[in-house]
Amino acid sequence: MGQKLKLELFQKARIQAIFGFVDDEGYRQINEVNIIEGRKNGKTTECAAIELYMLMGDGEGGAEIYNIATKLDQAKKGFNAAVNMRLQSKLLKKHTKKRAADIYFPATMSFIKAMASNTSSLDSLDAHCVIVDELAAIKNRDLYDLMKQSMGSRNQPLLFTISTNGFVRDSVFDAQYDYAARWLKGEINDQHFLPYIYELDTYEEWDNPDMWIKANPGLGTIKKIDYLEQMVQKAKDDQAFKPTVMVKDFNMKQTDESSWLRYEELNNEQVSSIKYDYCIGGFDAADTTDLNFAVALCQRPGDEQIQVRSMAWIPEKVIEEQQKSGNRVERDKVPYDLWKKQGYLRTCPGGKCDKRIFLNWFKELRDEEGLYVMFIGYDPWHIDDTLLREFETEFGKNCMIPVRQGAITLSQPMKDLKAELIEKNIVYQNNPILKWCLMNTSIKTDVNGNIQPVKKLDHTQRIDGTIALLCGYKVLQDNKDRYINMN
Repeated sequence: MGQKLKLELFQKARIQAIFGFVDDEGYRQINEVNIIEGRKNGKTTECAAIELYMLMGDGEGGAEIYNIATKLDQAKKGFNAAVNMRLQSKLLKKHTKKRAADIYFPATMSFIKAMASNTSSLDSLDAHCVIVDELAAIKNRDLYDLMKQSMGSRNQPLLFTISTNGFVRDSVFDAQYDYAARWLKGEINDQHFLPYIYELDTYEEWDNPDMWIKANPGLGTIKKIDYLEQMVQKAKDDQAFKPTVMVKDFNMKQTDESSWLRYEELNNEQVSSIKYDYCIGGFDAADTTDLNFAVALCQRPGDEQIQVRSMAWIPEKVIEEQQKSGNRVERDKVPYDLWKKQGYLRTCPGGKCDKRIFLNWFKELRDEEGLYVMFIGYDPWHIDDTLLREFETEFGKNCMIPVRQGAITLSQPMKDLKAELIEKNIVYQNNPILKWCLMNTSIKTDVNGNIQPVKKLDHTQRIDGTIALLCGYKVLQDNKDRYINMN
């Protein structure tokens, strides 16, 4: 208490890198820092010291400095760390004031304040420094975008995003992580951005104490070794706790503990060019404004890998509502508009998709790519006889195979598909929508141990891609001998 803050070598090095370089006009070169490291490595304390410097020592008049998080309590952790530093320093107390909601520096009329991620109240900020705490918990990237844009009038602003990894996938955290990884690989030339990613190199390193420091640079000084040993042992004894340790202590991507698949099990970034003559189809149709999804599965004799083509659809109304809101609220908390631009998603006119989208897509594969569908698995609950006859007219009388949605039908295919995904035999072309659906899938188990897919409690987490994949996979299993020799 009351002592000078003693920085570890890794903290000194990055502070020197952040503040030690200037541009041609003499302003600080770095204006965005992304720090990803295991919990309890001193991120909050370090950033509190930095924001106090930004308040008093950066020479900025009217500096607005914000601690931002999804919840005010989280934002106040960093703010309160700065408050406590002020209380323990006679010099800081002499020159600053602790007001009801901020720390105020009268000499330059600057302040530090904590705020929650209510984007409607953040549009008018004129930020000089922003600390975004636990970026991985933020589902809507508008908070990050607003903070970035709020610095436009400052000569040398500084945006800090600090976080461990998290359970929310395809979020702003993943986008920033990918940007940082590309920067570190030299694929991006951004001279104003500086990332620090501390993580294990492989999932297998998690029980090797010699590797722990990779994700925990403060291990042994800031973070206690015996604490981490206890966490790892608990994860070994309690598999439900393991994802938490992998994410929060070692910064490895995971889905949450209720998921059917862990992230490392479902993640497959392989992309291949499919040149096949025949495929097995599957689709899941929505009766409302939900996601619609279709797959085409291809496999050759002697090849364990199953190549997957896929497409998703939503009503145009969903995109329009998202655009009207100024992207302040993304429906289902995912970037449908971006996926549309990338070609993974198509839209249907109005507020509901005509189920002929599936028929037309399989016809498109046949007519434009020469990929013929032999059989198509579908949920009979959502398809009427008229559409069935249209499919049979195009692809043959016996092409449509119903796949009843229940544990008796889907239990074994789910277990087999999981094994195939773990072995990386399901090559889904790194499709982000299908990956998202797989991450959203939980299981329901009956008294006999049979399983079936279910959504998680969050109604926005779609699993339509998983259902379509299971429909196609079930039909492929049942007709493999007949199909595979056609390619």
